[in-house]
Amino acid sequence: MTEVTDLQKLITRFLENLEVGRGKSRRTVENYHHYLQRFNDFIEGKSPSKLTLDDVHKYQMHLNRFGESEAAREQGEKKLSAKTQNYHLIALRAFLKYLVKQDVECLAPEKIDLKKVEDRIIDFISREEMERLFEAVDLGKKTGMRDRAMMETLYSTGLRVSELVSLDRSQVDLERREFSIRGKGGKARIVFLSERCVKWIRLYLTERQDNWEPLFISYGRVRDNDELGLGEKRRITAYTVQAMVRQAARMAGLGKKVTPHVIRHSFATELLHNGADIRAVQDMLGHSSITTTQIYTHSTNPRLRDVHREFHK
Repeated sequence: MTEVTDLQKLITRFLENLEVGRGKSRRTVENYHHYLQRFNDFIEGKSPSKLTLDDVHKYQMHLNRFGESEAAREQGEKKLSAKTQNYHLIALRAFLKYLVKQDVECLAPEKIDLKKVEDRIIDFISREEMERLFEAVDLGKKTGMRDRAMMETLYSTGLRVSELVSLDRSQVDLERREFSIRGKGGKARIVFLSERCVKWIRLYLTERQDNWEPLFISYGRVRDNDELGLGEKRRITAYTVQAMVRQAARMAGLGKKVTPHVIRHSFATELLHNGADIRAVQDMLGHSSITTTQIYTHSTNPRLRDVHREFHK
């Protein structure tokens, strides 16, 4: 084992490894930098070889009480949720695992336990509510056909909104009704389109009078002209999609918060409700861990539903 005392330099090397070696997004690297900098500030640059479980325990107490003091509130600091506290600890464990691989003497990462958090409750809407959402799109508007096609695509594929807005025409095979997408963490997967979804995408593209590459474009003003065939400045933004879904939910009278991610939840929930294998749903959603997909089973457990029907008269 090698003893390295400059914790700040080790953190910098770890972050560089995340970005270059492991291909993590800039947003992920920035988050890890924030979490680890907070830890480094707390232990005042203590050498990794000198770290103890007592140091980590005191740090956990610091996170748990963060933002509680009057001085902290005056500085605009807010109390950290259990989930956010765990993000700090996950970053610390990942950093220590990196040090172990680099033969740097340090505390064993597996000794750090995460804070227990409440089970996550998934927001989703029913198929009937989803149909009302579709019907709420005003096809008489210039954006109507595009919005309906986007909504159908979200529900047919379970795409994240970031994945939806990145789609190109050449990427989507309407004949085979499937295409590959590179999602979160650079993970590639195949997604599928329903016949109805393909119909709406074709109707939308028929209206288009351009050959720009983005599948879904913005109809707002663009200051600089694009070269024909590029259209990158016309690519729709995630914010526009989110606003469109919120507006459709209001027009449909759903009375609940609906986002593109809620549509993704609804996609997964319906698959499991209809008997789909959870591993298949995991692949379609692009989840790295089956644990992430299992949160959907809480609301789609057919065995519990059958037991209730049989015994609750």
